[in-house]
Amino acid sequence: MDAVRTCVGCRTRAPRTALIRVVSRGLELVIDERKAAPGRGAWLHPTRECADNALRRRAFGRALRVSGPLDTQTFEEWLNGYGNKVNGSK
Repeated sequence: MDAVRTCVGCRTRAPRTALIRVVSRGLELVIDERKAAPGRGAWLHPTRECADNALRRRAFGRALRVSGPLDTQTFEEWLNGYGNKVNGSK
């Protein structure tokens, strides 16, 4: 049975396999592709809507217990690339 996690964007519970894990390296927000990086992780549906909600509500800082602003550039670049893969374009 797969573990259940809560999406920081929409606050709904979902199986771990349906979510992506986001961690902070210093103050940089990065995707944990293997879902195995040490430390706290925030779970998120891989959708623009959930990501925008989490960023707007500053949910990553709270979930990861990071004080100060997080650098979301790498995360947003990954999300833009992921959206393109889902839509079938390059």
